Amino acid sequence: MTCAACVARVEKKLGRVDGVSATVNLATGRARVSHPAGVTAAELMAVVEGAGFTAALPEPKPGPGPEGGKGGNGGKDGDAEAATGALTRLLITALLSVPVLVLSMAPGLQFRNWQWLCFVLATPVAVWGAWPFHERALRGLRHSAATMDTLVSLGVLASYSWSAYALFFGGAGRPGMRMPFTLVPSMAGGTADVYLEAVVGVPLFVLIGRLLEARARHSTGSALRALASLTAKDVLVRGADGTERRVPIEELRVGDRFVVRPGERVATDGVVVAGSSALDLSLVTGESAPVETGPGSSVVGGAVNSGGLLEVRAEAVGADTRLARIAKLVEEAQAGKAKAQRVADAVAGVFVPAVLAVAVTVLGFWLGAGASPQAAVTAAVAVLVVACPCALGLATPTALLAATGRGAGLGILVSGPQALEGLRRVDTVVLDKTGTLTAGSMTVTDVTARPDGLGAEAALRLAAAVEHGSEHPVGRAVCAYAAGRETGADTGTADTPDLPALPEVTGFTATPGRGVAGRVGERLVEVVRPDASPAAQAPAGQAPAARKPKKNEQKGRKGQAAPSGDRLPQVLADAVEAAGRDGRTAVVVRVDGTPEAVIVLGDTVRSGSYRAVDHLKRLGLRPVLATGDSEGAARAVAAELGITEVHARATPEDKAALVRELREQGRRVAVIGDGVNDTAALAGADLGIAMGGGTDAAIGAADVTLVREDMGALADAVRLARRTSATVRANLAWAFGYNLVTLPLAAVGLLSPMVAAAAMSVSSVLVVANSLRLRGWQPVPSRTAAGRGPRRGGGSAPGSHGSHGSHGRRTAGALASRGDA
Repeated sequence: MTCAACVARVEKKLGRVDGVSATVNLATGRARVSHPAGVTAAELMAVVEGAGFTAALPEPKPGPGPEGGKGGNGGKDGDAEAATGALTRLLITALLSVPVLVLSMAPGLQFRNWQWLCFVLATPVAVWGAWPFHERALRGLRHSAATMDTLVSLGVLASYSWSAYALFFGGAGRPGMRMPFTLVPSMAGGTADVYLEAVVGVPLFVLIGRLLEARARHSTGSALRALASLTAKDVLVRGADGTERRVPIEELRVGDRFVVRPGERVATDGVVVAGSSALDLSLVTGESAPVETGPGSSVVGGAVNSGGLLEVRAEAVGADTRLARIAKLVEEAQAGKAKAQRVADAVAGVFVPAVLAVAVTVLGFWLGAGASPQAAVTAAVAVLVVACPCALGLATPTALLAATGRGAGLGILVSGPQALEGLRRVDTVVLDKTGTLTAGSMTVTDVTARPDGLGAEAALRLAAAVEHGSEHPVGRAVCAYAAGRETGADTGTADTPDLPALPEVTGFTATPGRGVAGRVGERLVEVVRPDASPAAQAPAGQAPAARKPKKNEQKGRKGQAAPSGDRLPQVLADAVEAAGRDGRTAVVVRVDGTPEAVIVLGDTVRSGSYRAVDHLKRLGLRPVLATGDSEGAARAVAAELGITEVHARATPEDKAALVRELREQGRRVAVIGDGVNDTAALAGADLGIAMGGGTDAAIGAADVTLVREDMGALADAVRLARRTSATVRANLAWAFGYNLVTLPLAAVGLLSPMVAAAAMSVSSVLVVANSLRLRGWQPVPSRTAAGRGPRRGGGSAPGSHGSHGSHGRRTAGALASRGDA
């Protein structure tokens, strides 16, 4: 295919088959066809071939990457061979054409019989140099079709035929003939002139334009090639006996353990089982900061190991890997077609036949008006050449190719052109909380100790020792926090000394709805919820012990009771009350029956969420928070991020109903979420956006996937969509405007065929070059948002003297409670 008219013809032919619909992309040379089961792929390819084109099924890709297996190489070799042939044809055509152009345009250089030398040089250009145009024009003629190649072929043959007639029969071949050069052909009669500069200029400029277009299309497809380059070709597998062997990536299976040395790429998605290192994920997620990994950490295939030696257990291989899914999303997006391009293709389908009719009319008009035959032919040829709708066919697909490739580089995957158009138009964004605005995992946010007790550090150490045997999210969070303190990781309280090694625990018990207990030396340590009933909180097989409060224990506010029935000291009661107000989870650490500390846990707001919401508001979008979490947790996050409209305790049905209500109000709604509970809302919105780390159900229902675990990618996506839309509009305005201006100039004889060919080629190149600017697009953060920080939430409770203090992470909302054990 060479122009939008080709696209329209293929779609029309396929669409005539019962039950078949097709979308054809000029820039990628691919068609996406929906057809009944009774219509085979062979029948569909026969239809395309019957329209005068060639067709083949995409090569299978068995490897984990978008170019895995042997299938991709054949296509690469064929493309390289075609590109080499096109370049050779262009170079030979240029060598033959340059002398003709110079002699025709510089009368002072025209020696005796110069015209015959030019004719000899122009003949192979008209026949061999322009043969691709003639061949496709003949193929179209056999199928009653007219395309851009028809226009070019007719233009070259008409110019050559007239020049041959003028040389042999019109007197232009006499020795000593001089021909002045002018950009505006004369309509007056006189000695027959030769138009050999048009004979060589038209194919030369069109071939140059085609070569530049091909290279530009190759550049716009760089996203898929970049993803393909991330795929490891082989992998070092470690057997159960410790032996290592290097095998092709195709032989790797789920459960296999493989080694990643420093500087190597992770072969496939998996979990680290040994070793620690920093991974560079910039080419996979767009995130520039290296990610620290250790035992238990998930890793993504294609990431570069920057530091130590890792042993990884493969969790997904082949088409199931994250990299393969990204490549599939990008490829499907680039095969789609925007609404603007569908209009352009429809116009191009009738444009070429209309141009042929205009050329015949122009020829007849000038002959009837008394102009010389060569002038009439010149005007008709100029009309044929200048009207080639190359730019029209390339205006939208090249912009979409560049935009989807750039989006993939920024960690933004769009499902197709419709998603880009939808991003540009949305005015309301419904945001999920857990896993979207927040990290989705429980974290210790505060440790408050009684003033005259063991102290925060000792209480935390004892709690972590007991929780070490628990698989509950609370236990894992406490242990992770204590481990971070022990290893010197950032916990926001650098002035607190590191914890010593955790002591051994005996007699460990875990009671659902209550908590955990165990003996550390001679001490009985319990980590329990403050609102659990005394009966529920007694260790297994024991009755709750009743005792009088100690002198230094105050009566807690609102009757806050310790697990044994005691009243919590005032400072601990305040901490529990503040945690409940903010929707967080509080657990009490009790040592030998005495409440010693309160550990507060909650979900942390993602880094950059505040800036992302602020950017959305500055872009004119209305943020709405919809979450299934409690009112307190939802309000805490909303206040921290500057969101005024909040819907808490929302079920999946409530979220879907909210989306319907907003759409009924005339809003164009985008929903962003990560869980199965968000699927209905994602599917019902004008545009669904999923977090890359979310569930497969959410990603499947979404139109856009944010690979970066960063809400800031959403604002980047909106800006990229708006820039792409502006680029497409500029391209189409140029493509239509170019034809509207040059076609009348050619018809009235104010444009020579050579200038028309150059203008047509320049038009296509300008459109592609404008689209390529999207490849270098950079998101510009809001200066105001970048300079501001979110409101701090979750400090120590009022009056919490002797508290361990908040570690500085922004928090909101508990994910789980002991009742979920």
